[in-house]
Amino acid sequence: MRVEYTTKDVCAKKITFEIEDGKTYSVKFSGGCPGNLSAISKLVEGADAGTIAMILRGNKCGTRKTSCADQLAIAIKEALSEEYIGQHTIQIGEHLGRTA
Repeated sequence: MRVEYTTKDVCAKKITFEIEDGKTYSVKFSGGCPGNLSAISKLVEGADAGTIAMILRGNKCGTRKTSCADQLAIAIKEALSEEYIGQHTIQIGEHLGRTA
Protein backbone atom coordinates (compact mmCIF):
# COMPACT_ATOMS: atom_id res chain seq x y z
CA MET A 1 0.00 0.00 0.00
CA ARG A 2 1.41 3.38 -1.00
CA VAL A 3 0.76 6.19 1.48
CA GLU A 4 0.98 9.93 1.02
CA TYR A 5 0.56 11.93 4.24
CA THR A 6 0.34 15.72 4.59
CA THR A 7 2.11 16.70 7.79
CA LYS A 8 1.03 19.26 10.39
CA ASP A 9 3.20 21.78 12.29
CA VAL A 10 6.61 20.54 11.03
CA CYS A 11 9.08 21.66 8.37
CA ALA A 12 8.52 18.63 6.13
CA LYS A 13 5.30 19.18 4.20
CA LYS A 14 4.61 15.63 3.09
CA ILE A 15 5.69 12.06 3.80
CA THR A 16 5.33 9.23 1.31
CA PHE A 17 6.03 5.57 2.03
CA GLU A 18 4.89 2.04 1.35
CA ILE A 19 3.70 -0.68 3.69
CA GLU A 20 4.08 -4.24 2.44
CA ASP A 21 3.42 -7.24 4.69
CA GLY A 22 3.49 -4.95 7.74
CA LYS A 23 6.90 -3.46 6.90
CA THR A 24 7.83 0.10 5.88
CA TYR A 25 9.63 0.87 2.63
CA SER A 26 10.63 3.87 0.50
CA VAL A 27 10.05 6.54 3.16
CA LYS A 28 10.52 10.01 1.66
CA PHE A 29 10.05 13.38 3.34
CA SER A 30 9.34 16.51 1.26
CA GLY A 31 11.09 19.42 2.97
CA GLY A 32 12.55 19.43 6.46
CA CYS A 33 16.11 18.66 7.62
CA PRO A 34 17.61 16.54 4.85
CA GLY A 35 20.30 14.83 6.93
CA ASN A 36 18.07 13.80 9.82
CA LEU A 37 15.15 12.77 7.63
CA SER A 38 17.37 10.79 5.28
CA ALA A 39 18.75 8.95 8.33
CA ILE A 40 15.23 8.20 9.62
CA SER A 41 14.28 6.86 6.18
CA LYS A 42 17.28 4.52 6.17
CA LEU A 43 16.66 3.35 9.74
CA VAL A 44 13.02 2.40 9.14
CA GLU A 45 13.55 0.72 5.74
CA GLY A 46 12.14 -2.81 5.96
CA ALA A 47 11.27 -2.45 9.65
CA ASP A 48 7.98 -3.51 11.24
CA ALA A 49 5.55 -0.63 10.73
CA GLY A 50 3.80 -1.03 14.10
CA THR A 51 7.09 -1.05 15.97
CA ILE A 52 8.29 2.05 14.11
CA ALA A 53 5.05 3.86 14.98
CA MET A 54 5.46 3.01 18.68
CA ILE A 55 9.11 4.06 18.80
CA LEU A 56 8.68 7.37 16.97
CA ARG A 57 5.33 8.44 18.45
CA GLY A 58 5.59 11.41 20.80
CA ASN A 59 9.02 12.65 19.69
CA LYS A 60 9.14 16.44 19.70
CA CYS A 61 11.21 18.96 17.75
CA GLY A 62 12.37 21.77 20.02
CA THR A 63 9.35 23.52 21.52
CA ARG A 64 6.90 22.05 19.01
CA LYS A 65 4.38 19.46 20.18
CA THR A 66 5.34 17.18 17.28
CA SER A 67 8.24 16.35 14.95
CA CYS A 68 8.78 14.84 11.52
CA ALA A 69 9.40 11.48 13.23
CA ASP A 70 6.16 11.85 15.21
CA GLN A 71 4.30 12.72 12.02
CA LEU A 72 5.67 9.56 10.39
CA ALA A 73 4.41 7.56 13.37
CA ILE A 74 0.95 9.12 13.04
CA ALA A 75 0.90 8.44 9.28
CA ILE A 76 1.91 4.81 9.78
CA LYS A 77 -0.71 4.29 12.48
CA GLU A 78 -3.43 5.77 10.25
CA ALA A 79 -2.31 3.65 7.30
CA LEU A 80 -2.31 0.48 9.38
CA SER A 81 -5.80 1.29 10.67
CA GLU A 82 -7.08 1.87 7.13
CA GLU A 83 -5.46 -1.35 5.94
CA TYR A 84 -7.02 -3.29 8.85
CA ILE A 85 -10.47 -1.81 8.21
CA GLY A 86 -10.14 -2.44 4.45
CA GLN A 87 -9.17 -6.09 4.95
CA HIS A 88 -12.03 -6.71 7.34
CA THR A 89 -14.53 -4.92 5.10
CA ILE A 90 -13.54 -7.26 2.28
CA GLN A 91 -13.85 -10.30 4.55
CA ILE A 92 -17.28 -9.21 5.79
CA GLY A 93 -18.44 -8.56 2.20
CA GLU A 94 -17.24 -12.00 1.13
CA HIS A 95 -19.00 -13.56 4.10
CA LEU A 96 -22.23 -11.88 3.07
CA GLY A 97 -21.78 -12.94 -0.55
CA ARG A 98 -20.81 -9.44 -1.69
CA THR A 99 -17.64 -8.16 -3.24
CA ALA A 100 -15.96 -5.00 -2.00
